[in-house]
Amino acid sequence: MTQFKAKYILLNALLTAGVVAITTGLPAQVVVTHGPQIGSSNPITADPPVERPHTTPCTVQLFTNEQFADFNIKDFNYAPPSECHGPWAKVVFSADFTVTAGRQFDRTAQFLIGNMNIFYGTTSEPRAALSPSWHVESDVTDLSAGLQAPQPGHAILGNFVGVSGGVDYTGIIYANAQLDFYPADFRDPAPRVADVVMPLPTASVGAFTLNTTADHLSQSVTLPRNIEEAYLDVLAQSQSNDEFWWTCVPSDVANELFSCSNTAFRETEITIDGKPAGVAPVYPWIYTGGVDPYLWEPIPGVQTLNFKPFRVNLTPFAGVLSDGNAHTVGVGVYNANSYFLATANLLVFTDPHAQRTEGGLLSDTLSAAPTPVVRENLNTDSSGNITGTVGVSSARNYSISGWTTTSHGRVETTVTGNVSFNNNQKFTINGTQYIQNIAQSTTMDVSTTSREGILSTVDAKHYSYPFTFLIDEEFASDGSASELNTSNQVYQVTEDKSLGFLPIFHSAVSNQVSSTDTDLFSTTGSFLGPSNASSSQTYKASNTLGYCYGRKLVSAANKLTAVDNVSCQ
Repeated sequence: MTQFKAKYILLNALLTAGVVAITTGLPAQVVVTHGPQIGSSNPITADPPVERPHTTPCTVQLFTNEQFADFNIKDFNYAPPSECHGPWAKVVFSADFTVTAGRQFDRTAQFLIGNMNIFYGTTSEPRAALSPSWHVESDVTDLSAGLQAPQPGHAILGNFVGVSGGVDYTGIIYANAQLDFYPADFRDPAPRVADVVMPLPTASVGAFTLNTTADHLSQSVTLPRNIEEAYLDVLAQSQSNDEFWWTCVPSDVANELFSCSNTAFRETEITIDGKPAGVAPVYPWIYTGGVDPYLWEPIPGVQTLNFKPFRVNLTPFAGVLSDGNAHTVGVGVYNANSYFLATANLLVFTDPHAQRTEGGLLSDTLSAAPTPVVRENLNTDSSGNITGTVGVSSARNYSISGWTTTSHGRVETTVTGNVSFNNNQKFTINGTQYIQNIAQSTTMDVSTTSREGILSTVDAKHYSYPFTFLIDEEFASDGSASELNTSNQVYQVTEDKSLGFLPIFHSAVSNQVSSTDTDLFSTTGSFLGPSNASSSQTYKASNTLGYCYGRKLVSAANKLTAVDNVSCQ
């Protein structure tokens, strides 16, 4: 029997079977959702809402009931609220989406003001009997400097509607988006935010395509002469051949394992003037059409509908970046294999009491590229049956130090990082089975130490992305088949701040989505439907300032069955 990869065959079977066939009476406007509904198949997450100040916000509507049925960029005009002058206590982005019932793939959405990214996520897939609607929101207060002036905005959400390859794609996407600006007062003061927000790219609209390791989102920037701190909020989204990069295997065995190549290791690299400046691990986001669409209904994967950028501390380069010359900031993805999309915002904090700061780089031990180790232990018998494992791992440590002379003295900043990645896959391939069992872990410890005279502060963050995925296809002698898919995604971040030896802050976030589903196929290969689908999401967050949030969602047979408050610890 010819083997195949489930993630491609299943979706084709769903489309061919008409499981997501066209319906009539399609809605032509956004449906605003109002929280979880037991018994519903509508997309829902346990993610917490953004905490809001007590002040009355001014709302700026970016667009209303915008239709996305092609690949044209939808432009809009943005202006800050005249009745709520900054600085603001908080700025909150929110959006509501609806996809008409019918047939459609998941799509990528990016919303920009100027070219500054304010939202990045993907959409939910519809079905014949489901027109999904969902809500997203995020705190964009850190981008306040880029919201102070009127400028054009852009909504990028390419969506094909029509016939392609004999298949009629009918799902039309609609969206509303707005910003809420909360005035600051004594109870809710304005936080310190970046004085300059520089989008990357600045010259073109939308994310930049990275097809190979050699490709870079490369942007020349000339920044203020009085920089104290600098950060890069970066997003690298897997697409096309790289969409399921975590299933990929070493290139020399890709054909026999019916998988993608370049191994299962990807990593985002940051450079300044070609010099290594930071690392961002790639999160294994899975979209609502990923591998098996029934895994993600009604609970999508971690951050699927609303991606979170990874913040890279570039403060050791503050003295370099403030020398008045143009500098090139680069973003690349190691092992990109057609392709990743990358976008970033550069956040710069300046010295309010000095027109100019001086400084330079003291040391940088970060290598230009990682050195992953590949493992292969496969056995092929005389009948061509394959069993065994393949794996790839990467580990590296680095330290980057720089100094800046500011109005309050000389500051030395050192960023140290420990990055570890491991992906191990077990295969069983024969005439009656195709099993790919994936276990992956990504951890990163990054610590920033700032020294000013005898005082030092330490900000230590720990990131952990454990992830497992099982694809188990079983072929019966009569030609029927079943496919078991099981996923477990986790996103964990802890942060500890200290002044000298005195702890001053701790926070923790944990987001876990577990999903399983068995798809059944007839003797002729027709899709019969899902069986035993179930999923759950548990989100916990807390900090030493008193914030505490915990919620768990449970689903069965692709409908929400329980919503529970849980301990935030």
